[in-house]
Amino acid sequence: MIACRLHRAASWVFQAIAAAILLQTLWFKFTGAPESVEIFSKLGAEPWGRVASGVLELIAAGLLLHPRHAAIGGLLAMGLMSGAIGAHLLRLGIVVRDDGGLLFSLAVAVWGASACVVWIRRSEIPV
Repeated sequence: MIACRLHRAASWVFQAIAAAILLQTLWFKFTGAPESVEIFSKLGAEPWGRVASGVLELIAAGLLLHPRHAAIGGLLAMGLMSGAIGAHLLRLGIVVRDDGGLLFSLAVAVWGASACVVWIRRSEIPV
């Protein structure tokens, strides 16, 4: 019983971290901030890739914050962040526009937090 409560509390912490980061970065994607436009232009996916990734990140954050769908939100966030991490490693570089690697670090943090959510809530994945 105590372990179940501890797992649930830990899951909520990881869910909140992942969702907060995802939601915070949406401003840049949806407003067409120069940083986002530059990144998606380098990837050859401006503007459709920027907007589509923003919509999917919004969905992932919403699912992460919904108790019954947190595991699915975690899986979606992991998939999206795998793409972001891959883009950084293969095309963009870890440091983008002298950010000191902040965007890359945020992607890794979301991936890690989401992986923890998926692991804790793995029994809730409808497979």
